[in-house]
Amino acid sequence: MTVQPDVRVEEREREAAAPAASPAPGSPASRSRLPSLTGMRFVAALLVFLYHASLPHVATDLFADGGAAETYRQVLSRAGWVGVSFFFVLSGFVMTWSARPGDRAVSFWRRRFFKVFPNHAVMWVLGLLLVAASTTGAAQAVPNLLLVQSWFHDIDVYFSVNPPSWSLSCELLFYLTFPFWARLVRRIREERLWWYAGGTVAAVAAVAVAAGLFVPGTPVIEVPYAVSEPQFWLVYILPATRLLDFVLGILMARIVLSGRWIRLGLLPAGLLTVAAYAVSLFVPPPYSINAVTIVPFALLISAAATADVRGTRSPFRGRVMLWLGEVSFAFYMVQQVLLEAVRGRLGATWPLPTPLALAVLALEAGAALLCAWLLYVAVERPAMRFARPRKRT
Repeated sequence: MTVQPDVRVEEREREAAAPAASPAPGSPASRSRLPSLTGMRFVAALLVFLYHASLPHVATDLFADGGAAETYRQVLSRAGWVGVSFFFVLSGFVMTWSARPGDRAVSFWRRRFFKVFPNHAVMWVLGLLLVAASTTGAAQAVPNLLLVQSWFHDIDVYFSVNPPSWSLSCELLFYLTFPFWARLVRRIREERLWWYAGGTVAAVAAVAVAAGLFVPGTPVIEVPYAVSEPQFWLVYILPATRLLDFVLGILMARIVLSGRWIRLGLLPAGLLTVAAYAVSLFVPPPYSINAVTIVPFALLISAAATADVRGTRSPFRGRVMLWLGEVSFAFYMVQQVLLEAVRGRLGATWPLPTPLALAVLALEAGAALLCAWLLYVAVERPAMRFARPRKRT
């Protein structure tokens, strides 16, 4: 699971629990706080946690009832995929929303480095010590540390050490190229933005179709169900492919900022997202990985941003959701190492009744959240303070 995903210092510096005033989306004041997007980040990170808990060697070991284990696995089988896709679109949206004329690329890259790498480095060490030391060699561990692992067409490389960090390899590409994409998208005439967004969505779908038609269907891996590994790498892992999600987020931010939003409300956008996820459960890969849900995510993020600008109701704007959103990146980085470490230490099988099994999952989520808070307080927040430019006197 960047996780999303997508945690941004520019956004945090502009967020607060109270909603903003209600300027027109195209006005300068529309670049206001987006607290709903902060709260939604944790929902996406939680989906990634639930997905990792649904993996066959985890969920089926926990549930004594095989039917309950299979139901849990089926329902959450795409949750990790959609959580990461949401983070990628959100990343492009928030970076564009918070960008200012005169921002220097070097300063931007510095903030991104200190936002991502300290947490990654700490979890890389802990992942090796707690889970991966006996099965990971230098050829897998070094690319992971340098965040280039997703460019390798080798599952033992891109899912090495702390598997969710593969998404940071994609984010690294996003950060390095964002100044270029931002300038390019700013040159698009406002009345053509929707056409470019539609073209980007078509490109996402075309990648899935091309993978299904031209990429080998073998070998097959379980993630958590059978899928072609070459197709999975091309559609889901490869940073150049996932750049389309990021660019779509940039375009959607420009659409909202330019006043070209279609005024779709947060509730309809949310229902559309839930419906698309349900459809993805019945669509075979590689189409279910991203193509089915990419449009609802773009609409949901834009609707949430518009709700914050106009001060309309949002369930993601409360103080609890804001706090959870603040620690969501740390939660994303911690959760799989914790799951693997706990299950590895406490035994191979946990034949528990379904209510107790769900209670254990809740306890594991709580433990991951506690560890995430510690990582946020001890590593992420001090690193971000260091990354901010010092005021000259």
